[in-house]
Amino acid sequence: MSSSQNLGGATRCGRVVGPTLDKIIKNAAWRKHTFLVSACKSVLDKLESLSDSPDPSSPLFGLSTSDSDAVLQPLLLSLDTAYAKVVEPALDCSFKLFSLSLLRGEVCSSSPDSLLYKLIHAICKVCGLGEESIELAVLRVLLAAVRSPRIMIRGDCLLHLVRTCYNVYLGGFNGTNQICAKSVLAQIMIIVFTRSEANSMDVSFKTVNVNDLLAITDKNVNEGNSVHICQGFINDVITAGEAAPPPPDFRLVIEEGASENEKGEDGDGGTSKIMEDGFLLFKNLCKLSMKFSSQENTDDQILVRGKTLSLELLKVIVDNGGPIWRSDERFLNAIKQYLCLSLLKNSALSVMSIFQLQCAIFTSLLRKYRSGMKSEVGIFFPMLVLRVLENVLQPSFLQKMTVLSLLDTICQDPYLIIDIFVNFDCDVESPNIFERIVNGLLKTALGPPPGSSTTLTAVQDITFRHESVKCLVSIIKAMGTWMDQQFSVGESLLPKSVENEAPGDNYSNPNEEDGTTTDHDFHPDLSSESSEAATLEQRRAYKIELQKGVALFNRKPSKGIEFLISSKKVGSSPDEVVSFLRDTTSLNPTMIGDYLGEREEFPMKVMHAYVDSFDFKEMNFGEAIRFFLRGFRLPGEAQKIDRIMEKFAERFCKCNPNSFSSADTAYVLAYSVIMLNTDAHNIMVKEKMTKADFIKNNRGIDDGKDLPEEYLGALYDQVVKNEIKMSSDSSAPESRQSNGLNKLLGLDGILNLVYWTQTEEKAVGANGLLIKHIQEKFRSKSGKSESAYHVVTDVAILRFMVDVSWGPMLAAFSVTLDQNDDRLAAVECLRGFRYAVHVTAVMGMQTQRDAFVTSMAKFTNLHCAGDMKQKNVDAVKAIISIAIEDGNHLQDAWEHILTCLSRIEHLQLLGEGAPSDASYFASSETEEKKALGFPNLKKKGALQNPVMMAVVRGGSYDSSAIGPNVSALVRQDQINNFIANLNLLDQIGSFQLNNVYAHSQRLKTEAIVAFVKALCKVSMSELQSPTDPRVFSLTKLVEIAHYNMNRIRLVWSRIWSILSDFFVSVGLSENLSVAIFVMDSLRQLSMKFLEREELANYNFQNEFLRPFVIVMQKSSSAEIRELIVRCISQMVLSRVSNVKSGWKSVFKVFTTAAADERKNIVVLAFETMEKIVREYFSYITETEATIFTDCVRCLITFTNSKFTNDVSLNAIAFLRFCALKLADGGLVWNQKGRSSSPSTPVTDEYAPNIQNFMEVDENISYWVPLLTGLSKLTSDSRLAIRKSSLEVLFNILKDHGHLFSQTFWIGFFSSVIYPIFNSLWGEKDLLSKDKDEHSSLPSAYGPHSNGVSWDSETSAMAAQSLVDLFVSFFTVIRSQLSSVVSLLAGLIRSPAQGPTVAGIGALLRLADELGGRFSEDEWMEIFLAVKEAASLTLSSFMKILRIIDDVQDEETLSDQDFSNEDNVDEDSLQTMSYVVSRTKSHITVQLQVIQVVTDLYRVHQQSLLASHVTVILEILSSITSHAHQLNSDLILQKKVRRACSILELSEPPMLHFENDTHQNYLDFLQDILTDNPGVSVELSIESQLITVCVKILKMYLKCTVFEGAELEETRQPKNWILPMGAAAKEEAAARSPLVVAVLKALRGLKGDSFKRYAPTFFQLLVELVRSEHINSQVPQVLSTVFHTCMGPMMGE
Repeated sequence: MSSSQNLGGATRCGRVVGPTLDKIIKNAAWRKHTFLVSACKSVLDKLESLSDSPDPSSPLFGLSTSDSDAVLQPLLLSLDTAYAKVVEPALDCSFKLFSLSLLRGEVCSSSPDSLLYKLIHAICKVCGLGEESIELAVLRVLLAAVRSPRIMIRGDCLLHLVRTCYNVYLGGFNGTNQICAKSVLAQIMIIVFTRSEANSMDVSFKTVNVNDLLAITDKNVNEGNSVHICQGFINDVITAGEAAPPPPDFRLVIEEGASENEKGEDGDGGTSKIMEDGFLLFKNLCKLSMKFSSQENTDDQILVRGKTLSLELLKVIVDNGGPIWRSDERFLNAIKQYLCLSLLKNSALSVMSIFQLQCAIFTSLLRKYRSGMKSEVGIFFPMLVLRVLENVLQPSFLQKMTVLSLLDTICQDPYLIIDIFVNFDCDVESPNIFERIVNGLLKTALGPPPGSSTTLTAVQDITFRHESVKCLVSIIKAMGTWMDQQFSVGESLLPKSVENEAPGDNYSNPNEEDGTTTDHDFHPDLSSESSEAATLEQRRAYKIELQKGVALFNRKPSKGIEFLISSKKVGSSPDEVVSFLRDTTSLNPTMIGDYLGEREEFPMKVMHAYVDSFDFKEMNFGEAIRFFLRGFRLPGEAQKIDRIMEKFAERFCKCNPNSFSSADTAYVLAYSVIMLNTDAHNIMVKEKMTKADFIKNNRGIDDGKDLPEEYLGALYDQVVKNEIKMSSDSSAPESRQSNGLNKLLGLDGILNLVYWTQTEEKAVGANGLLIKHIQEKFRSKSGKSESAYHVVTDVAILRFMVDVSWGPMLAAFSVTLDQNDDRLAAVECLRGFRYAVHVTAVMGMQTQRDAFVTSMAKFTNLHCAGDMKQKNVDAVKAIISIAIEDGNHLQDAWEHILTCLSRIEHLQLLGEGAPSDASYFASSETEEKKALGFPNLKKKGALQNPVMMAVVRGGSYDSSAIGPNVSALVRQDQINNFIANLNLLDQIGSFQLNNVYAHSQRLKTEAIVAFVKALCKVSMSELQSPTDPRVFSLTKLVEIAHYNMNRIRLVWSRIWSILSDFFVSVGLSENLSVAIFVMDSLRQLSMKFLEREELANYNFQNEFLRPFVIVMQKSSSAEIRELIVRCISQMVLSRVSNVKSGWKSVFKVFTTAAADERKNIVVLAFETMEKIVREYFSYITETEATIFTDCVRCLITFTNSKFTNDVSLNAIAFLRFCALKLADGGLVWNQKGRSSSPSTPVTDEYAPNIQNFMEVDENISYWVPLLTGLSKLTSDSRLAIRKSSLEVLFNILKDHGHLFSQTFWIGFFSSVIYPIFNSLWGEKDLLSKDKDEHSSLPSAYGPHSNGVSWDSETSAMAAQSLVDLFVSFFTVIRSQLSSVVSLLAGLIRSPAQGPTVAGIGALLRLADELGGRFSEDEWMEIFLAVKEAASLTLSSFMKILRIIDDVQDEETLSDQDFSNEDNVDEDSLQTMSYVVSRTKSHITVQLQVIQVVTDLYRVHQQSLLASHVTVILEILSSITSHAHQLNSDLILQKKVRRACSILELSEPPMLHFENDTHQNYLDFLQDILTDNPGVSVELSIESQLITVCVKILKMYLKCTVFEGAELEETRQPKNWILPMGAAAKEEAAARSPLVVAVLKALRGLKGDSFKRYAPTFFQLLVELVRSEHINSQVPQVLSTVFHTCMGPMMGE
């Protein structure tokens, strides 16, 4: 052993070669191998003398070139011996030399004399010895040679090496050797192409996985542990080289001069030797894979295995291709030129392994090279994948499973799925690959249509269904993954350029086990633009509309063309339409033919242009027809065919002018050829046309001449041998029948949509015709530039993908889940539902999201628990997962999810035996009804409960409540199933249910709002159940409100707006128990909320308590109203320090309670109100002014309580207390408000009033609601309340009026004081002066609009208080004098006696107190006000008199009818009664007015001027004239007298009224004449006096002597006198004192005055002498006048 180890000398190579040569010497046959032995010995001797001396040109390390040749020569001789015992050591030595990198050099066919070339060639040659060990050794050496970084095997030598391994694989002695050969080849491919990509020899590479190589083929040659043996074999070779690194100074020098470390790249980057070897090897592998069997031996298995191995090696190359290959144009062109052609040609084979390899290679190309192979992908995808996928009826099981596996693989790559849709479905010139994938998977998932024949077994069909569903799940999952990644990239705020590259960095493809990246990562800049989604949307919309037009064309061609032209998808010229017809592949050829044969003008033009687009030049007639008919199918109508053939003949003759004598010949011959084609190739024609017949039929067609028989015979043979095939129609869609399930799930529309979208692919098994067609596509695209490949980062593209896929997915998942009870299938479908909901929810696609969620909710089967299965429970779990994971995007879909949770809880309670929630609402029920648990189900009679029977029987999904209408008892087996199914729900714990609600606090703003809205709907449906109301969702509402109470106020306010509406709605429920429960729940929430402190000027507490207010105002239930009052009382008194804006709602509740019809509610509310005002007044005034207003309004409402005066009086006292606080500045917000911006402190109710206080300080304006409220109380029907409110109001004003400014007083008088006195006239305004802008108050704010009239005491009190107030603050409110006087004048003119007296007294007191301070104008205002009051009274009274004009005609009035009541109807009597009453009142008022003005004059005579006296005279004159007019109306007097007689009433004193007014007028004139001479002269009082006297005398004489007319016309006395009647005597007696006063007034005139006016009244005096006098005083005074006045005058 030691001697053997020392052989070879001191060199490193010698230590390797020496022992091998010694072994060769020992194993060689001495006689046969003498030369070999001597050579070995010679080399051994030489090695002993050599030492390591590096030689740059030597192939052997440490030796010179000549020594290297000598040392390696024995190895070559050993290999040439073909003697196994000698060959094996030589191979072992070669392996060591290669592994240890002791050999270097370039091995290529251009240097056949090189030592390394000979060595490699010899090694390959010995592989043919036929021994297993030799084969393995050769494989070992060849792999080591390729593995060595110092050996560059190139060109033919490399191919020879690969061919040697091929031969071992194809002709190996055992399976292990074959697998080893295959593994070595795969490893060689990896090494060569890794080096080619890096353009370097010294690279690291991966070790082949033998097990992966057997995934598709050669499983049958696996002999036990062959895989492990082969894997070890490969690992040993690879690790042998790694264990012994090459000598650092022993480097490979490539001929072009670039070292390996410099990577030897040429200028163009693609022509280095290393890369050339890669291209050469790739090209030859492709060629090997395209070798086909000969016609003599079509079943050549060795050739098939060779093809298979080539494809497997190509797969290894493509799988391990790095990023440089993907961007290298030369390699991409090689793939397109060679690999694609190989795939195309091999698709004609029916070998399953080849098809599987094709799919595997295509998958790799798709994943890694798709950006540079867009056109190829668009061609191969339909051919390899969609063709098999869409074959539903007659598929090959393994073939379709391979396709489904391929789809599952690519569907797991998010970027691949997106890229397919963007670059194909959104490209007008590309097929809809994504859409066809989804629809094909749906068809597979649904299985063969009912009634169709299929070759599938039941197991195969189920397998297909499950796998297709799995693929659909992978698709929607990939879409969701891509969407999430894009959102995460967007949230990272990366720049746009970085954002486009982000997917490659942030996402690891789960299918890339080796960690290599996909094609998407190396093309971040491919057509990626900011408006990518918008652009793709336009392209997608354009394509959809174009497809719509194509579909319409395939049904009605003319309509389709019109649509396409109108939508500008096709030009309007015939040539553009022709281009569309020829270039659009999806058109139905039959419809093209029909359209071309139309006789309308435009289709005719199109047909002519279509035919003219063909070039038949130098074509024979048969080829021309064949070429012409390739694009369409001739129509069946003869006239259409005639038009088309006629144009064809013309075109053919034009292209070939010397072919026929005329176009007619071509026309007839064309027809003849078509007939021959039909005759020859139609199986229905039994007697075929012979050549002679054909020639005979065409005699004389060339202008009477015959065409050459040779020409016709050749044409005949051509047609008969090769059928003229017109373009065939697409096969019709498979027959479909809607089954009951589809109707149940509502999927009919979806399935119809899917089925018409894509028709079935033609059942061509990748035959020669299809291959030829695709080759033509390749050729047509070879000259064109590759269309742009788009990479999208905008998630908006998912909307279009979902639009395409959601219908098929929903149908596939739903049908599979419903028809299949397999747990795995159900779980897969539910996963699909979850991913679909996630995508549609995040993208905001409401319709699609709700469709998926609704379907899932239906599949829970909770509405029919008796039929539940495990898959339904899994659906429930999925629903819960969706709620937690995608809750932020569910929006309206929450309602379905929460409904499911509600039903789960209901069923779980039933399962636990817990009583129904209805027991909480029922006032009384039996124990049996309360205990609805399942222990009772087993007892007899337990099923009689209608609710339980309905639960067991089940209902529809949409049924919100379980009705009791059950026709019969449920069976025992139904109960048993029900109990067993409920046990399934034990898998769902209460924690999982509650987690959904607890998770609500993590929801975003819009999500929590939608969640609350949905929960309110579900709770409403629970509570509104007529038989089984439940509170589960209601309690959860309280919980989630508590969970989310800490959200920001903007969010919480949105939540509460929904909750409050819900509480209000349920609080007003007719079910009292439900309403009470809801109000109590609201109380709990409010108590929790009031624990939180609210800052000033916020309004959220008020909003929170608003439901209490609304329910309190609208509820018809006294119990609810009382409960609300108690709840509010409890909350306020227990949390009084925390209540801020909530006081508004508190006072609104108490305000409503104050007006309640139940006494206990009023008293209960006032007790709390009393405590609040007495003890917590500082709290209610520390927030804002409007709360003080609400408090005042509340107290005012309590004053209106009709149950007890104590409450009202106490409330008024509290109002005074509030005034004291206000005056003392005790309101906290008074100080706070000074530093903040002012705000209007009154509510909307007082908005009109506050307009009069705009210039007032904001703190002073807080008095408005208080004072206005008190003013309203003055109209109360209760005397005590009226007096108390008046007293408090005016006391407050007198006590605190010094705080008010003049502006405030002005507004206050018009808005508060004046409306108090409106009660006397109902809704009429006392101060209705159009000219006074401050005196008019809207009736809505008049406190006495109810028409309650004051009594005398109240009127007097109000008037005196007003005057006292005016007197007290006269300086400030002097400007209101006219209004005050007008108001008092209004009291005076009141029809009631009390106000009149009060007005007179108040006006006189006002004049007494302030008369000396009044100015002339102010006195004038007083008198003018009185004058106007009188004038208004007169005009209004005259209107009243007009209402009796139609009572009875004047002719019917007679004395004898006065007592006849039968002639007068009831209405007339009532009218007359009213008139009589008003007349009496009117007379009193007028007399009062006269009294007022005369008294004012007498008291303040010194202050009055002539202008004032003039107004007084006008007042007296107008009233006097009115009295005379009234008493002179005889018809009125008769009507009044008759009415009084019938009604037994006293007559109005109209005569006395006239006498009194004249008397007062006369007295006033005499007083002026006597006491004020200056005014008398200025106003000619004597003249006015004489006028009045004359008027009075005439009235007296009229009733005593003459008629009025006679007095004027008759100047001569009568000789006879008629006696006076009774009425005349009565009138004369009444007027006598007035006449006496007149005579005394005349007697009192001075002499000059009497003399001056005597002619005026002398005649009247004479007439008095002749008159009959009732009163004796008249003649006496008359006599005095004559003696004292007339006598002296006559004496003169």
